[in-house]
Amino acid sequence: MQQTNQTSSRNILVTSALPYANGDIHLGHLVEHIQTDIWVRAMKAQGHKVTYVCADDAHGTAITLKADEANTSPEDFISKVREAHETDFSKFLIGYDNYYTTHSEENREMSELIYNRLNEAGYIVSEDVEQLFDPEKQMFLADRYVKGECPNCDTPEQYGDNCESCSATYNATELKNPYSTLSGATPVLKSSKHYFFDLPQFQDFLKAWTTGQTNGKQHLQSSVSNKLNEWLDSGLIKWDISRDAPYFGFKIPNTPADEPDKYFYVWLDAPVGYMASFNNLCKRRSDLSFDDYWLAEYADKTEIYHFIGKDIISFHSLFWPAMLTGANFRTPNGVFAHGFLTVNGEKMSKSRGTFIKASTYAQHLHPEYLRYYFASKLSDTVEDLNLDMAEFMQKVNSDLVGKVVNIASRSAGFIYKKYDGKLSDTCSEPELLEGIVNAGDEIAQAYENREFAKAMRLIMACADKANEYIDNKKPWALAKQEGKEQEVQDACSVALNIFRQLVTYLAPVLPELADNAKAFLNVDDLLFSSRTELLLGHEINKFKPLMQRVEQKQIDTMIDASKQTIAAAPEPGKKAEKPTKKDTSPNYIDIKDFAKVEMKVAKVIDCNHVEGADKLLQLTLDVGEENTRNVFSGIRKFYEPEQLQGKKVICVTNLAPRKMKFGVSEGMVISAEKDGKLVVATMPEEAEIGSVLA
Repeated sequence: MQQTNQTSSRNILVTSALPYANGDIHLGHLVEHIQTDIWVRAMKAQGHKVTYVCADDAHGTAITLKADEANTSPEDFISKVREAHETDFSKFLIGYDNYYTTHSEENREMSELIYNRLNEAGYIVSEDVEQLFDPEKQMFLADRYVKGECPNCDTPEQYGDNCESCSATYNATELKNPYSTLSGATPVLKSSKHYFFDLPQFQDFLKAWTTGQTNGKQHLQSSVSNKLNEWLDSGLIKWDISRDAPYFGFKIPNTPADEPDKYFYVWLDAPVGYMASFNNLCKRRSDLSFDDYWLAEYADKTEIYHFIGKDIISFHSLFWPAMLTGANFRTPNGVFAHGFLTVNGEKMSKSRGTFIKASTYAQHLHPEYLRYYFASKLSDTVEDLNLDMAEFMQKVNSDLVGKVVNIASRSAGFIYKKYDGKLSDTCSEPELLEGIVNAGDEIAQAYENREFAKAMRLIMACADKANEYIDNKKPWALAKQEGKEQEVQDACSVALNIFRQLVTYLAPVLPELADNAKAFLNVDDLLFSSRTELLLGHEINKFKPLMQRVEQKQIDTMIDASKQTIAAAPEPGKKAEKPTKKDTSPNYIDIKDFAKVEMKVAKVIDCNHVEGADKLLQLTLDVGEENTRNVFSGIRKFYEPEQLQGKKVICVTNLAPRKMKFGVSEGMVISAEKDGKLVVATMPEEAEIGSVLA
């Protein structure tokens, strides 16, 4: 068998962005941590020394708020959250070498070291800043202690740093009609000294670093680099790295004795947490040296890569490399950003059951299903990723169960029962096996380039060849023919050798299946380098089912378990208002909920009775832009089809599709009750089809 290209072993440190220690792990978090873990495992399988560290991001005002809600200390709160996070990640087979916390002595020491070096080099400046001050609590208000109307879109109840509705970022002082979440009082402006990292001094360095490369590899994806270039061209501003008490975090060292305590802003010590977690690991691992990975003079010996979400690009691609360079540490070789996760094409929703916690998923479905689905969708871009539940079930059942595992289940029984578990001594299809072995080079490269979807396509193409081979050979038919024993053994041996190659390629994605396959195949490892050695005259063990099909009821149960009715909680420091009779009526909804409803003028281009349904009419609606909707409406008792044909009606177009016995309903026609009858709301003939009704 032809030897494939092998590269020399590399020393690599890899991180995932630190999950914030104020809530549960959900599927959005898992996109990144599964992506990182697959990459780490793939690089290890190619013979490289890879260390993977992470930690909980455990500082900031939000932690204090959550701890107050739980009636516990911030320290106890983050400890319990960290334990829950580690449990959740372990269920999804995320193989960290160390999972730590930013609330550690290692992080305190490293944050202070970096700050002091930056300060001594002249990169830290102080300025008086006007901040919001609570006159009742007599304290400055951090961003998360202030709420008001967004200065950009006027959405109420937004925090003092960014708007959850329009995603705008701003200073708390820009909020309209602000109030303190601690007391409810209207804050006043008051001056306070703050400390800033003088980022503009790094303008030229960042211009070069964000477009640069190391060892022929770009530091950033091109789309990220282009976006940052726009920001750099518009000019950088100093970065406020201090916060006033009360604040859960580390005090800034060496501030004047007559000044109130100042704390590091959470985004200063959070990325330092990568270094701290690795340093903590180095204390327990004699084969690792902190200096070899983080000192600038050793940057050519080791590599560092950060996997992050696209929402924190500026922190990792501007502030972080500038901080490292200013403090005489090396910069990362690459910062890899990914997009957001949607479910069934929409933002994750608690009410629809698509805001799915990791723990909830793991109760109903095997984690490796999700690992494979994400791998089949992930590329090296920052495009958003959609989890389509129907496609999810189809991919797992078709690709993993129907194609890959099926190869072993179709072949193993013959070998185990008829040939005492022994494979043929020679390979009857060397060209077929050689092609699949050689495909590993392109698959390995796709893994390294984070083109996981491409790798999965290549692997499934190999699986298709194996199944086509088995279908052509028909060992089940040969086994019934006298004198065909060797052909049966040869055919099944070829199939199981291909299965071994496929599991080798899939091992970074499906580590548990790979371990079970190793036991079945009776092999020690599934490294990329070992795939060139075919299993000839080799004894296998009895086959046991490796993976089960996904059933729709499992998905439905998981969705139902994830649905929540969200009730507004009182703000910290404010008493909940006593509900009025009106407030508690089930007929009332929040204005925000009503604002989500999208209604358009639609023309009824077809209307028919529904056979077997005495209450329904089936309407085909033109909703504009050459789009049509199929809608079932319970108005048959009040209308004949010809009465609505050609009419212009009002259609709710963003209603989730509803699967019915008679088909899928893709909206709702607005009607109202009058004198015991349902009356469809119609529009005048001049109303423009597709126009949105406000």
